Amino acid sequence: MPIVDLNCDMGESFGAWKMGNDAALMDHVTSVNIACGFHAGDPTTIRKTIETAIKKGVAIGAHPGYPDLQGFGRRNMSLSSDDVYDIVLYQVAALKGICEASGAKLHHVKPHGALYNQAAKSADLSNAVARAVKSIDPEIVFYGGSGSFLILESQKLGLQTASEVFADRTYQPDGSLTSRTLPDALITDRERSVAQALQMVTSGSVIAVSGENVQIKADTICIHGDGDHALEFAIALRAAFQENDIDLRAI
Repeated sequence: MPIVDLNCDMGESFGAWKMGNDAALMDHVTSVNIACGFHAGDPTTIRKTIETAIKKGVAIGAHPGYPDLQGFGRRNMSLSSDDVYDIVLYQVAALKGICEASGAKLHHVKPHGALYNQAAKSADLSNAVARAVKSIDPEIVFYGGSGSFLILESQKLGLQTASEVFADRTYQPDGSLTSRTLPDALITDRERSVAQALQMVTSGSVIAVSGENVQIKADTICIHGDGDHALEFAIALRAAFQENDIDLRAI
């Protein structure tokens, strides 16, 4: 029986700005990636999201990003490897500390947005991110794009990894995500999202925007909590996995 984790980015509200339907989503996913305050989130949101995750029984992850609240962490930045190491160290350490204060354990780390995408294609940036994670806790699971430098560099350092794929994003022929600057980057149709996720889990492949069949490894599937269809997709994906005898559980 195939086994897959269903993860969701959340904890992205801050101040008076509310985003996502976090509590409801936690009823359908198996792990959550909580914003650490740099691209979204604030201390109160972080604590409350962790407390809800404990009640719902989902695995808790840190979701560090670039220091870019206005751009939601989705704008590329030119930071040195040392700077990337430091911002990841800072954010993951904060999440881990709040987890432990709440009686929970930090399960995984998954970079966010532009940091994720830039590091995926850069061995140096991926190594900096992975080193920061390992220095905090070598037992933490590292989530990164299937086939990317994030996975390769983490494995070189001896971290347990989970190759991630996306139910709500389209792919390029090289296995990378389609840039959000392009009109076909997002999948908004529920049936198309479910079909793509099932193909990735059962056959280890995805159909790129070019029509090519691209090999991919699917240990964990992401849903973006800020998406308009996030809850709808999560419910549909969970139902489809159960119907197809796919075991849904955290890594």
